[in-house]
Amino acid sequence: MDSGSVALLRELLAETGWLERARELGLALRATRSPGGLLVVGTPDDEPWHVTAHLSDEARLSGLPQLTPTLVRWAPPAGAPAHLAVGLDRLERAARGETLFVLTEQQAPVPLLERVDDARRTGATILAIEGGDPELAGLAHDAIAVPRAGPVTFDGAQHLVSAAAGEVEQRPGLRERLARLLEKVSGPKIAD
Repeated sequence: MDSGSVALLRELLAETGWLERARELGLALRATRSPGGLLVVGTPDDEPWHVTAHLSDEARLSGLPQLTPTLVRWAPPAGAPAHLAVGLDRLERAARGETLFVLTEQQAPVPLLERVDDARRTGATILAIEGGDPELAGLAHDAIAVPRAGPVTFDGAQHLVSAAAGEVEQRPGLRERLARLLEKVSGPKIAD
């Protein structure tokens, strides 16, 4: 999904609350302290390659190195390049200041829930985009549930959150600050 498509999706969802939730989760992803400390994991049948690539792009384009993700794989093949060879054992070393971002459209398998619980106990922040899994949502510090019949697809939610994570806040210019100050000083406008 390109930036134009994300902008259109944002426009369509402006009044639904989805953008605010995506921004909250995106800001939580940014709280990761160091590059590589954002651990992204899915299920054995659905590794989150797509969102990992988007977060990597957002880290580079926004100048936020803490968004540089580490894809955690269930069974990395022998001889895989280093960035594709990170296995589930990495979750055992998750620590305070790191974030475990779990993506699963289905119910999370028990081995994943156990590893998420272990990472939470060692101080990692747990975030999730999930398809209505109460156990995963209960372990997460923050989660977005994506209902199957909702206005946003699971893929769309991933795009919204990764784009929100990379948003660089624009400081209001002098005109905007003066306008806000004037509005506060003069009070609200009352129609005649």
